[in-house]
Amino acid sequence: MKKVKLGEICDIQAGGTPSRNKKEFWVQGNIPWVKIKDINSKYISKVEEHITELGLQFSSAKLFSRGTILYTIFATIGEVAILDIDAATNQAIAGLHLKSEKVLKDYLYFFLLSIKNRVKNDSRGVAQNNINLTYLKNIEVPIVENSIQQEICNNLTKINQIITLRNQQLIELSNLVKSRFNEMFGDIFDNPQSKLEDHTELNPNKREELLNFNGDVSFIPMANVSENGKINLSINRNIDDVRKGFTFFKDNDVIVAKITPCFENGKGAPLFGLLNGIGFGSTEFHVLRPKNTVNTVWLYHVTMLSEFRLEGERKMTGSGGQRRIPKDFISNFKLNIPPLSLQNEFADFVAQVDKSQFACGIVIKLWRNSLKSSII
Repeated sequence: MKKVKLGEICDIQAGGTPSRNKKEFWVQGNIPWVKIKDINSKYISKVEEHITELGLQFSSAKLFSRGTILYTIFATIGEVAILDIDAATNQAIAGLHLKSEKVLKDYLYFFLLSIKNRVKNDSRGVAQNNINLTYLKNIEVPIVENSIQQEICNNLTKINQIITLRNQQLIELSNLVKSRFNEMFGDIFDNPQSKLEDHTELNPNKREELLNFNGDVSFIPMANVSENGKINLSINRNIDDVRKGFTFFKDNDVIVAKITPCFENGKGAPLFGLLNGIGFGSTEFHVLRPKNTVNTVWLYHVTMLSEFRLEGERKMTGSGGQRRIPKDFISNFKLNIPPLSLQNEFADFVAQVDKSQFACGIVIKLWRNSLKSSII
């Protein structure tokens, strides 16, 4: 079977992020700006944020035309979608403009989906995964007759429709949790009386009790943390191998990615079920350890609120791909703390929703495996 490099059949460019410190780049913007969180189905027609013409002009962001294939290259690797609108993207997403008639757009979309695991394995890093445009351009695409490509696409479209339906169910369940938070707690930023440092221990030191511990612990690289609060606990390490040079956390902590674009994309999670109750991982996490006034699940959902994320973006220090959330931002973040009993009630509600999401996720995984095996 003949193969061609992706760079031979596509013009490929990465996006960019206008400065959050310049309101004129964002306020009343009318240009859709795609983040990884916006990629949740085959076609993208709606996004969470927009930028202005000035934001587009004075940043590395680029306007991609409707029909452009989007491919994630940073932090969360291998997500694919097709623009149903003209839009710009952040730097974690590349735009692929198909320029060859030898390859059908849908065929390329499904092929890129099918190699997600391979590309993720090639991008492995403790801090955060990424691939560069050179790697992307060198991906080899198998070429068959257009009629065969179309037949493959017809079959895979049926599978993809089922996956899309299940993904929509996941989104609706997530929205249910957000609505419940608002119903129970209202605006926790109205005349705030507390700071997070009053109710959490931020980036706690390795405790003395670890000095006499010699067993295995959970290890969590950035790639094993999702944008929706889920973590992959498949990796264990002996504590002697990770005691130095990695971030320490334990059960009931909350981790928040501090580096761009992982923070903006929403990477973070409440921690439960760590091996021996202990974990280590990427140095690009901030760790929030709740005091006895806050519930872990409630605290995690606070860190996912747009008020927290957008303010954090504005407070980032550094430049380019090395911008990070400073510790002081989290310490000094102001809010109101509701009664612990209400927080616990909310956490119980989230646990019930999680069960439904878990069941839905299993079905999606099975259908995705079927999709991938159909094209490789």
